[in-house]
Amino acid sequence: MQHSDSWSWTRRTFLKTSVVGLLLLGSKLLLPASVRANELPDGELTFFNVHTNERLRVRYRDDEGHYDLTALDEVNHVLRCHHTGEVAAIDVQLLEHVNLVHKTLAGAGEIHVISGYRSPEYNALLLKRSRRVAQHSLHVQGQAVDFYMPGVKLREIRHAALKLQYGGVGFYPRAKFIHLDCGPFRTW
Repeated sequence: MQHSDSWSWTRRTFLKTSVVGLLLLGSKLLLPASVRANELPDGELTFFNVHTNERLRVRYRDDEGHYDLTALDEVNHVLRCHHTGEVAAIDVQLLEHVNLVHKTLAGAGEIHVISGYRSPEYNALLLKRSRRVAQHSLHVQGQAVDFYMPGVKLREIRHAALKLQYGGVGFYPRAKFIHLDCGPFRTW
């Protein structure tokens, strides 16, 4: 696991991450009940944050379904709000959703992140600029990510995500990204 910049914990980030970690330890399964930990692809992903130029290759879950809290902290950091620098807990259901889509595409390289967590301040700013931003965005909850994978057509990513019928799948061909979230299944 690696990331390029050092960073410091805030009390709020520590508490949020600790609470999420405790919840995760109490639950063995995060996706629909028909999926078991041993049926999930390996828990390894590589992220590249296009705003901070940070890269993270991480194994966030072992083969038995146990989450590595240190690895999750590193994911939280690389997917932080690039506007404010605020770090928040990324929902592991989102990681599993991204991982399932990624592995469906044969692990097609890095996941280039445009937007992971958004601070309420940054989301409000985006809301003023565009009608396409949700006022109660799941990005603010650490439950959504906007991304692309170099060398993979957006339509292929969208198709892989739609086949899973899990969470939100947004298709933004003009802006050149896909939105995934761990809310109810829907598409736009």
